[in-house]
This record gives sequence, C-alpha cells and structure tokens, in this order.
Amino acid sequence: MSAAVDLVRRLSTTLSQFSQKKRENWTGRFDFLLSCIGYAVGLGTIWRFPYVCYRNGGGAFLIPYVIYMILLGMPLVILEMGFGQFASLSPISIWKISPLFKGVGVGMVVISALTCIYYNVIIAWTLFYFSQSFRWELPWKSCNNPWNTPLCFTRVADNASDLNATLTKRLLIASSTNGTKWKTASEEFWSHRVLKMSAGIDQPGSPDWELLICLVVAWLFIFLCLSKGIKSSGKVVYVTATLPYVLLLIFIIKGLTMDGAIDGIKFYLLPKWSKLMSFQPWLEAAQQMFYSMGAAWGAWITMASYNKFNNNFYRDAVIVSLVDTLTAFLSGFVIFSTLGYMAKQTKLDISEVVVDGPGLVFIVMPEAISSMPLSPFWAVLFFIFIFFVGVDSQFGMFETVLSSIFDIYPALTRKKYIFTGVLCFLELIVGLACITKGGIYVFQIMDWYCSTFSLMVLSLIECLAISWIYGSTRFYHDMHMMLGRTPSKWWAICWKAITPTLITFIFITNIVTHTPASYGDYTYPTWAIIMGLCLALSSILVIPLMAIIELFKHKGSFVQRLKNATKPTHDWGPADRIRNESYKRKLSGKVAAVIEVSNGDGDVESDGAVPVLKNLSPKDAL
Repeated sequence: MSAAVDLVRRLSTTLSQFSQKKRENWTGRFDFLLSCIGYAVGLGTIWRFPYVCYRNGGGAFLIPYVIYMILLGMPLVILEMGFGQFASLSPISIWKISPLFKGVGVGMVVISALTCIYYNVIIAWTLFYFSQSFRWELPWKSCNNPWNTPLCFTRVADNASDLNATLTKRLLIASSTNGTKWKTASEEFWSHRVLKMSAGIDQPGSPDWELLICLVVAWLFIFLCLSKGIKSSGKVVYVTATLPYVLLLIFIIKGLTMDGAIDGIKFYLLPKWSKLMSFQPWLEAAQQMFYSMGAAWGAWITMASYNKFNNNFYRDAVIVSLVDTLTAFLSGFVIFSTLGYMAKQTKLDISEVVVDGPGLVFIVMPEAISSMPLSPFWAVLFFIFIFFVGVDSQFGMFETVLSSIFDIYPALTRKKYIFTGVLCFLELIVGLACITKGGIYVFQIMDWYCSTFSLMVLSLIECLAISWIYGSTRFYHDMHMMLGRTPSKWWAICWKAITPTLITFIFITNIVTHTPASYGDYTYPTWAIIMGLCLALSSILVIPLMAIIELFKHKGSFVQRLKNATKPTHDWGPADRIRNESYKRKLSGKVAAVIEVSNGDGDVESDGAVPVLKNLSPKDAL
C-alpha cells in the first residue's frame, strides 16, 4: 500500500512539472534579488533623498523615514511580490483575482511605458556627459568655450579661490540689482551645450543629433539586455546592480579624504530634532519612501512572477527594502562630502550649492568634480555609476510592459526578439520629443504629471482590493502555500488599514499643495498643462473604463454583476495545473483550509501540495 502511495506521489510530481505553464524562471540564485535591488535603487534615491534628508532635520529625518519604511514601503513590496509570485502573471493578467480591477494593472503598464520614454532620456544625457569626460580639461570647467556667453562665470578656480569667491559675490549682487542672470560654466554647459534650450515648449526645433546617438545607444543597451527576457537581464544585473556599490564605496572613501568633506557630512547628518515637531518632515518622509520603493509601477509583480513557486519572496522583500534605505543613506555621504569640498573651494555656504533632481547630477556634481585632481577620471566613474543606476530601474519598468503584452498575447513570445526591438524603437521615436531644443520642457511635463498622482491611486486600490475584497485571510493562505509558514499578522493590519491611510494622506496633501509644472523661471502655457493632466489621467481613467467593460460581461442585476466581477475567475491560482486544482479543492471545503495568524507562526498540517490551515471556514477562506 505504501509503495502505491509513493508511486502516486512521484507521478503527481512528474505531472506537475509537465503541467507548469511555459513561463521562464530566474536561472540563478541571486538573479531575482539583484534585479529587485537594481530596480529599487533608482536615480531618485541618489539625487533626492540626501537633499530631502538635510532639509528636514538631517539625521533626525531617518526616524520618520524608517517608520514609513515599516508602515508603507515594506508592506507594499511584500504585497506585490507575493501577489506576482503566487499567480506567475504580470500586472494586467494577474487581475483574474478580481477582474473588476483589471484597470489597475493596465494603469501600471501605462505608467511604466510612459516613464520608460523620458527615463531613457536621462540615461542618454548621462552617456553624453560620459563621452565628454575623456578630455584633459572637462568642458564644463571654464567659460572659454564656443557655447559660453558673456554672463558665464566660474565658482572654482585652480589657484584663485579667494578671488573667485569675491567675483562670485559681486556677480550675484549684480544679478539681484539689475536683473541680469549670471550662470556658472557648468550651468551653461548643461543649458547651451547639452540641451541647446529654446525659449519654451512652443519652440521645439529638431532633435539634436548628438543626443539622438546617445538615446539610440541607451535603447540599444536596453534591447540587448532584455531581448531574451529574464534569461539575459538576470545575468546582466550581476554587473549593473553590483558595480554601483563598488563605485559608491570608492566615492565615499574619496569624499572623506577631501578638504571640507567633514563639514558637508555634518551639514547632511547633524540632527535637528526640533524639525520633527513640525508637519513637513513627516510628509516628505512618507512621500520619499513611497516613490523610492517603486510600488504600483508593476515591476515587483512582474519580477516576482518569474520566481519559482516556493521562493522565499518575504525574505527578499525585506532585504530589498533595507538595502534601498541603506543605499539612500550612503549616497548622502557621497553627495555632501563632495558639496562640502566644493563649498570650501568657493568660500560659499553649503546651502548655496546644494540642489536636488537632475540639477544635482548634471550641474552641481560635474562642477565639483571638475575642480578635483584627475577630474576626468572621477567624471568617468561618476557617470558610469549614474548609467548603471539608471538602466537597472529601466529594466524593471520595461520588462513590466513586455511581460504584460506577452501574457495577453502568448504567440508573441515566439518572436520575442523582434517584438522587443519594435517596442524599443517605438519608445525611442516618442522620446525624440525630449531631445529637441524644447525637449527639456517636454521632459519636465512628463516627469511632473505621468506618475505623481497615478501611483497613489493605483497602489491604494490595489491594497484595498487584495486585503478587503479578495481578503487578507485568503491572501495569507496563498502566502502560506508558497512559504510553508504564515507571515506575521502585522502585514495584514498594514494592508487593511495603516498603509491605505498613509497613501490617502499623501494623495490628499499632494492635491492640496499641487502647483502647475514649471522649469526654473519658465511658466508653461495652459495647453501644455492640459497635456500634462491628460498624461496623469491616462493611467487613472482606465480603471473605471475597464470596470465598466467587465460589468457588461456579466448578467443579472447591477449588484449581481458587481459581485461576479469581483470574484476570482475559475482559473485563478498557481500557474501549475495540478497545484491549482489542489488549491481549489482545499478552498472549496473538501479539505479543511486553515490559518492561525495570532502568534505569527501558523499551525500547519500539509499533505505536501497545499498547506491545510486550521480554524477557518471555507467561506472565510474564499
């Protein structure tokens, strides 16, 4: 009898292997983890966190930031990773869990597709600076270039820092009294050499051929890395996700040895405890954590969907959250040690040279690097660092778009190489609008509106749909099935109450404090603002649109349609057919399904395929 049972079990295992849907899995142990770390640690982590930290209390800011990591960032990452791994589906197809909310998945893909357009433009700018760094004297160091104007000045000179500081003050005074706008050599290189800026968005001009080459190279790199799906990108990240940390360590060591570095780090970290008594630091900590973790873009769902069913995604989510926070903190040492050095050289206060956003990477840091010994060498390393940080995030977003399309149209996977190339080409064509003379204005509109409000709406609905409509109890059952244990009840509390409340808080605050897009002193015309709002709404309006379509697919009264549209489809569950059938039997009540979450450990009985969870009725499990 035991021999027969053993034979049945082995046969079941064999059939399970053959019944698995043809979906790739990460081939290496660390492919998934490194891809996730690379995606999470994006350019926003590098160029925004240090600035937000110093502005909101220095070291004291870490307290609300870590609190929000536990209450907001980590719960969302765990939710999306578990969601994607359980069903092995990308953001659109995965809403078999509750078809009424399929528009949430569509919205995620729309945001990722739009962001990929202008995000690769940043990578193109990086490549341009990289190519210009192979010179004995960096071209943004002096005002003796064809693109410079009579209003150009340098804040850092090789042997005349005191004289230069005096000149700087005199120029600043002149600027404030007669309205003349003086610009540093680095600023003019950015605006006149790289961007070749026009006066406004209504004067676009043609694409710049140098930036076009850089943009083509950027998209070619993305294509080569993703043309074979995760089998190729999973190997590339062993370089692109690890090398930035080697360079980060080099920059930290270099920074700490520079004159004025300690002053910069003190400026960055010196706690201002009184700041925590005000509202602003808590708001900005929540905003920074929300955007930093990359939730609601669909990338966590997509990358986790390629995991093996029993992968410990819970451990990976915690590691990624901690690494992202640590990287953001360490990047501040690089930025502020360099700014401290620059302030020392120019005899200016650090507050006068610190900025955030692209201006930090493409104006202030290049200016500071230009005054260092062996400046071309450090410039090359710096832009390699920025390039790899950028492409890792691009991998996650673009793979989300590709996987979503392949899941809907599986036949395209046979032509994956060609289709990936076509999609890269289409994104490149649309991105040409960002490399014209008016391109920076288009870029700013896209960056300002594409994801600011949309991400909060999508993550809020996602959180509520899974925790309340599908049910946190059933989702815990699903997680137990993958992990072999039950995670802490804490996460259910976050998903059902704390995290949605925080997202709502951020959303309302952003609405109240929202200002129309601008670029420096430039104010956009009304039609451009309307265009930006349309971009923002494009990923939100698909939610009610898809919901209406889904309701019309069902029969009966509105209440009956609504009830049926929120139920999981008949094929919802693990991708493996045998595991899926066993999962349904458990939930249907043929075997008592159960979960004990009170002590966080779970009381489990299992027959090997699906865990049996105690003290839960089939109705509760469903």
